[in-house]
Amino acid sequence: MSYLSPLHQEHEVLGRIAQGDEKAFAALFDHYHQRLGIHIYRITKSTELAEEIVHDVFLKIWLNRELLSEIENFQAYLFVLSKNAALNGLKKLANEQARTTELDADQLQIAETIEDDYRYLLIDEAIDRLPFQQRQVYLLSRHERLSYAEIAERMSLSRETVKKYLQLSTESISSYIRKRLVISILPLIQIFF
Repeated sequence: MSYLSPLHQEHEVLGRIAQGDEKAFAALFDHYHQRLGIHIYRITKSTELAEEIVHDVFLKIWLNRELLSEIENFQAYLFVLSKNAALNGLKKLANEQARTTELDADQLQIAETIEDDYRYLLIDEAIDRLPFQQRQVYLLSRHERLSYAEIAERMSLSRETVKKYLQLSTESISSYIRKRLVISILPLIQIFF
């Protein structure tokens, strides 16, 4: 950080800061904060993060002010302190972005689960609206996995009637779901378009 020229009588200023002199600390801050911000910006590529880190670095200097009188090369100390703070800031930012990505994935999974639940609800509603015999044929075929012949025997119907009922119930369920999905999507389309 050769562009950071030392503060006039820096060792004396550091000694006064170590004693709690706020005016001396303000002079130190005024002398270094802008150039330190540029240095940190080169590491972080973020103005906001650089400003935050500069303030954190100077806060750390103030909180540990009693050690300042022991520092031989303040510029080197400031360089190491700011570099470490910048790297920690980048690490923290990366962790936050990773958590946000995980939250986005969780939200997507929740949305998919809700969507699946809605589809199953629509299927249940559509099945409930079927005429009694069509509903029975559909449930025996899809839920109990019976063949046409087994359903025909159980319900005392012909195999062709079972086949026709299953075809009608499937068409009715599909039609109901399509209509309901269009109805539920229309308000969203109106919002966005």
